[in-house]
Parts: sequence; C-alpha cells; structure tokens
Amino acid sequence: MKDVKCAPGLLLAVAVAGAATVVGGWLPVVGGPVSGVVIGVLVAAVRRPGERLRPGIATASRFVLQLAVVILGCQLSLARVVEAGAGSLPVMVGSLAACLGAAYLVGRRLGIGGDLRTLIGVGTGICGASAIAAVTPVIGAASAEVAYAISTIFLFNISAVLLFPFLGHLLGMSQHAFGLFAGTAVNDMSSVVASATTYGDEAGQYAVVVKLTRTLLIIPVCLGLAALARRRAAVPAAAHPAQRTSGAPRPNVFALVPWFLVGFLLTALANTVGLVPDAAHHGLNTLSVFLITVALSAIGLSTDLGGLRRAGPRPLILGAVLWGVVTVTSLALQFVTASW
Repeated sequence: MKDVKCAPGLLLAVAVAGAATVVGGWLPVVGGPVSGVVIGVLVAAVRRPGERLRPGIATASRFVLQLAVVILGCQLSLARVVEAGAGSLPVMVGSLAACLGAAYLVGRRLGIGGDLRTLIGVGTGICGASAIAAVTPVIGAASAEVAYAISTIFLFNISAVLLFPFLGHLLGMSQHAFGLFAGTAVNDMSSVVASATTYGDEAGQYAVVVKLTRTLLIIPVCLGLAALARRRAAVPAAAHPAQRTSGAPRPNVFALVPWFLVGFLLTALANTVGLVPDAAHHGLNTLSVFLITVALSAIGLSTDLGGLRRAGPRPLILGAVLWGVVTVTSLALQFVTASW
C-alpha cells in the first residue's frame, strides 16, 4: 500500500530527472543533478505538488538519495588514497578544515542557520552536490536549504571552471600542481574535469584521482555530524534526569552510523579488493549520477520558494567567502608542502 502511495510522486521525480539528464548532456559543466534541482524548482513554481505526490517525492529525496550514495562508493578504491600521494593529503585535509571552520564562524556571524551553513560548508569543502546529498539525511536539512546550498555551490563551480585555468597559468603551476589544485578546490566532478582538462591531460588525470580520494572525506564528516546530532537530541533528556531510569540502556555506538554510509564504505572496499568488475564501473557511475539526479529533482519539486526568498543574500555571501578560503588554502598548502 505504501509503495502504491509513493508511485505517482516517484514517477514525477524520475521524469524530471530524465529531462535533467538530457539538459546535463547538452551542458556538461552544469550536469544532470544541478539541472534536476533547477527544473524541479521551476515545476514547483508553476504548480507545487499536491498531497497525492508528496509521499513519492519524499521517498525520492531521502531513500533514493541514500541509495545513490551507496552506489557512488563503487567507483572509489580505498587504495586511491595512497595512489594520490602523501603530498595531497595535507592539502585536502587542510582545505576541508579551513572551509568547515570558516563555515561555522562566518556563517554564525552572518546569522545563517546551522543546517544551511553545514550544507554550504561540506559542499564547498568536499564534493559539491554529492556531499550535500550525503549530509542531508544525517542532519535532516529542509528542502529549501538543500536547494539554496546546491545553487550556491553551482555558481562558484562555474566561476572555478572559467577562472582557475587562467589563474594556474598566471602562477606558473605545473600539470601535477594544477591537478592537485583543481581536485581540492573545485567541487563537483564535472567541474573538476572541465577545469583540469582545460589546463592539460596530465592535470585532468591527476585531478580526478585527487577528487575521488577527497570524496572519501564524506565518511568522517558524516559520522561526526551524526554523533553531534545524536548528542544534541540527548540534551533534553539530560536536562530532566528525573525522567530517566537507572536501568536505561547506554546509547548504541553503532546507531550513530547511518546505514548508507556503511554501505558506501563497503562498496568502496568491495571495489578496492576487485569484487566490482572494471566493466561495471561506467554503468554503476551512470546509475549513481541518475539516482542523485532523481533525488535532487525531488528536492527541487518540494522546495519552498518563499523560504528561499526569506533566506536572502547571506548564504550566497557565505559561499563566496568559503570559495575564497578553499582556493587560498589549497594554494598556500601546496606552496608550504612543496607540492607546487
């Protein structure tokens, strides 16, 4: 019965994702997932989906999104962390730490809510729409916040594609250095490839390896956010000790780990040990991108446009600041670690 209720909204999300995939093929720098959000928002602006469609749209925006993250692991190899080279890890981790720290401090200063600044922070610091997709169910972010975060990330992705190759030539960066720069400072894979291959084939190949390695940072970040959410949820109970019984069980540590992150890690491990055939990589990658497109299309369909208007320009300002922080930090760490 539940499946029947979900069918209409799920089919609508799939239809929007199909159209978005076509648009993404025409505009590869934009890509299908971002196109899905945009088309979904446009459909919602013309006529917001009614009660009959909402269960399926909710399923697409949550479960389908989580499933996409699991399948995304099939294109990663844990050995790529080593292959990317020890020199890339300080740049990746340092850039992420600077980005998340700035997201917290600057976001609070601008009066931006915790969920939105977290989404913009992980989207800028890790891997754009994929990181936002992974974090959304962990923190329970609203659809309007997800749509705003993705739109902000997309704007600065396009800026990076246009400006970074010029900046690389201006600074005299080698192919290896620019590949590391693009892999750590650009967000979505399509934009990483577009920026790095413009600079050169060698830069493009190395940037992809760094970007895939950087994607693994989703796991510790999501685990940390899950633990933080669990701790905050426990605060009301701690504030009323009289309501607790002495025999109450201790929280299960494993409950902090979302099922889809376990699946993500297991599929990445399976790919590392060779259980995922090389011939299946392309198909699985295409499937994961389409499922992310379906999920983000559903998020677009359920977007509260009034909420976006109420958010104002401050999240965009935060996105600009974080983009600058990641860019400068990546370049500075490459210089300090002699990765230039």
